Amino acid sequence: MLQPTTIDFLKKLEKNNNKEWFDKNRNHYEAAKADYETFVTAVHTELTKLEPRMAEYKAKDAIFRIFRDVRFSKDKTPYKANFGAYFSRAGKKAADAGFYMHLQPGGKSFLAGGMWMPEAPVLKKVRQELDYNFDEFKAIINKTSFKKLFNKWEGEQLKKIPQGYTADNPAIEFLKMKSLIVSIPMDDKDYTSKTAVSKVIKLFTEMKPLVDFLNRALD
Repeated sequence: MLQPTTIDFLKKLEKNNNKEWFDKNRNHYEAAKADYETFVTAVHTELTKLEPRMAEYKAKDAIFRIFRDVRFSKDKTPYKANFGAYFSRAGKKAADAGFYMHLQPGGKSFLAGGMWMPEAPVLKKVRQELDYNFDEFKAIINKTSFKKLFNKWEGEQLKKIPQGYTADNPAIEFLKMKSLIVSIPMDDKDYTSKTAVSKVIKLFTEMKPLVDFLNRALD
């Protein structure tokens, strides 16, 4: 579980997102960072039981930096007011589908699974997998426990039908998607509870058949 002080640090950072405050509170940041890394390590350890290939990567390598790249952004705040980690069979920077864990106080925390905005060659392979094996895909997303937890899809859809497909394709609504992501909100108490790791793993386990289906397109 995470310490409440980690949640508290992120709350304060959101209200004081500037270098002067951050430098004065760097010790609090380092403590929160270490706490989050400990939590990510615990989640990663359990995930390797579901996907052994994840053991090839260190848990801390799944964590995103808190420092924002503001070079091309109108928003010049220097820090993210969240901690995030992405777990994939091929590492954080791979195109593979995986699991994302987002910690942001104030009702903004969530877990997600799937593939976010893949590049065109990868998306083409995923669409082919959907087209060829749509019945299998439907069985995954129509499973009662899956539908109960994940009742909507994240991300944008193409307005036009993708090249090579027709409007009467049974999978057309999914073939038009630019991402294939499901997510579920998490409360602050979900992360600070003694059962936090088991809850995260339970939800990721429910997402895993979707992640596996998408990754099979890349194999």
